[in-house]
Amino acid sequence: MFLRFAAVVLALSVATVTPAEATPRLVPAADREIVFTVDGTTTYGTLHVPEHRAGQRLRAALLLPGSGPTDRDGNQPPAATPDTLAQVADALDGDRVATLRFDKYGTGRTGLGAYQDRPEELDYPAFVRQAKAAYESLRDQPETDPRALMVVGHSEGAMTGLLLGGTVHPRPAGLALLQPQAIRFLDLVALQLHSQIAEATRLGQLTPEQQRVIDAAVDAAVTALRERRPVDTTDLPPAVAQLFLAFQGPSARFVESDDAVYPPDAAAALRPGTKVLLTCGTNDVQVPCTTTDALTTALRRAHTGGPGRVELPGVDHLMHDADHPSTLAPAALDALHRFTAR
Repeated sequence: MFLRFAAVVLALSVATVTPAEATPRLVPAADREIVFTVDGTTTYGTLHVPEHRAGQRLRAALLLPGSGPTDRDGNQPPAATPDTLAQVADALDGDRVATLRFDKYGTGRTGLGAYQDRPEELDYPAFVRQAKAAYESLRDQPETDPRALMVVGHSEGAMTGLLLGGTVHPRPAGLALLQPQAIRFLDLVALQLHSQIAEATRLGQLTPEQQRVIDAAVDAAVTALRERRPVDTTDLPPAVAQLFLAFQGPSARFVESDDAVYPPDAAAALRPGTKVLLTCGTNDVQVPCTTTDALTTALRRAHTGGPGRVELPGVDHLMHDADHPSTLAPAALDALHRFTAR
């Protein structure tokens, strides 16, 4: 009798479970605009949420753009529209990682914000604070898992991400440094200029003596900037002279504060075990692989986790290769997938 009663109860309980209740509803992938305020500036961004089960908390990554007026998609319109960050967001969608990318100061809907009438006061720490506010906004979204946040930065954005990694709460579970600014800003500028001058000499556009004079003038200009002295542009080509004069003009505060950061020092503040990817492309003339050596060593000493440094054969600064001039190279995509693998 008892067995027969139990069977009836079991049958009734099974009958009350409908397929809709047994299988959570799937929410389709979608973008929505995110707005947050930092230092009196309203900042606009795009949150991309991959397809997921209703109520599911997802891993999420803050995407940070490179230097200059680079917007949420990784573009400097109208001249340069590689869609770097938009393509990174697409790649991470395939790994079910939500992403937030935003228009930093001077770009997109955000513009200069509170600095509109005083752009000369905009320094690098302001960009770091803006990125920190974006990280906190991502943390607080209903679809994201605050215990599984990541930061993915490209070029200068990678250096910003490195600084965030040691200061935000909760600390990010992972940090992807894509073609990162890994040495001091003015050292990187000098390296790039010396490379361009050497190429001009190789092509016969300059003599070896002219190369020597210009190289010395570039190094002297960097020293003058760091010592807050006027730059002597006498021996500099016009375009290079204009660059250094701009560094002493409205951009002076930003250049000085950016140059004050030595990225390998920031690695010491990372939480041991933080998953880190550092990519460098063998065709990247803006950030050669050799510039990441000291940072790679610092990350190892900080006891961060893998994948670590991944060299991308034939890949340039925008993470393209010869066969993929307008999309992320397969090697770059593979590195990202390795980073997000559980």
